[in-house]
Amino acid sequence: MVTIRSNRPQDFDELWRIDQACFAAGIAYSRRELAWYMRRSRAFTLVAEVQQDGATRIAGFVVAESDLSGPGHILTIDVHPTFQRAATGSRLLEAAEQRLIEEECRSVLLEVAVDNRPAITFYKRHGYSVLETLRRYYMDSIDALVMGKHLKQLGN
Repeated sequence: MVTIRSNRPQDFDELWRIDQACFAAGIAYSRRELAWYMRRSRAFTLVAEVQQDGATRIAGFVVAESDLSGPGHILTIDVHPTFQRAATGSRLLEAAEQRLIEEECRSVLLEVAVDNRPAITFYKRHGYSVLETLRRYYMDSIDALVMGKHLKQLGN
């Protein structure tokens, strides 16, 4: 069973390790970059926990930010490889979208590397569409797709 909760300061080291396990060198965030994104004024971090062998483990996390004058933004969604393909990413994405709706965002955007087929498929399955391509977005060599989705407002 996956439980979603808000980030705690003591989670940071494990979140950074998960990010390193999820992305290649040069795409994964440095400790400083991840901390900076998590501290942005409109950012929030949600953590997925699971019970495994009698202990609670962090399975993944999402960092997103709201924008009062525009779309929300998924900055990163990371699920430790051990917990992938078990709906953890879906639960994190849905929780982040709900939080963005509560903060009155009407849409959400994200970037994903063009060669990350599993992630592209995942986002499409969750209603995201490709909006544009950003040339040389990652490591000044890999293109990214900007994907977006309209969010259903509460009561709609």
